[in-house]
Amino acid sequence: MTETSFGAGEGRPHITSHITMSAILAGMVWFAAILTLSLQGALEAEPDSPPVRLLIAASLPVLSFLGLYGASGAFRQWVLALDLHLLVAMQSWRVLGGVFLVLLAYGILPSFFAWPAGLGDVAIGLAAPFVLLAMLRDSGFVRRKRFLVWNLLGLLDFVVAIGAGTLSSGMFQGLTGPVTAAPVNAWPLSMIPGFLVPLFAMMHLAAIFQTRKAA
Repeated sequence: MTETSFGAGEGRPHITSHITMSAILAGMVWFAAILTLSLQGALEAEPDSPPVRLLIAASLPVLSFLGLYGASGAFRQWVLALDLHLLVAMQSWRVLGGVFLVLLAYGILPSFFAWPAGLGDVAIGLAAPFVLLAMLRDSGFVRRKRFLVWNLLGLLDFVVAIGAGTLSSGMFQGLTGPVTAAPVNAWPLSMIPGFLVPLFAMMHLAAIFQTRKAA
């Protein structure tokens, strides 16, 4: 089950197309904003301080998504009609989170952050093709507990990674030693928590919403 049907309703295709174009435009503006802030170093935190600006950049899009989903019926229907197969397939890109482990090996990031963030992303990314295959074989798989658990684990990975990154930002002396997670606040790594993390989080949320609707 890749989408939920809400009936043809007069003007619905026009509304759907309008929301799609608005979402694409908002995504482009969002990406450009995070890219500009990253290049200017505006997301970097002061030494020994929590990465407040990066936390805001990571959480604001998700909170906006949830707010729109709850307040707008048209937006909610648009989310529930997204291609669920595509949402799952996109999660396979999470394997790129393995870059944290590479940076750990070079002594650029602390193990306190790199291990949970890197392994969590790689695990979700590697599991995505198998989840997609299960969906293709069984249309009812999206209503099974395993599908919900996988999406929840994907969200939990972000929570753990953000928490570990905050704790290892240097605000707690001695937790990680001289190596901190400060490089994640700077370009180019800041694009991961500033853009990719909330984007993939919204994909997980959309998949969960569709699962609840299907159930």
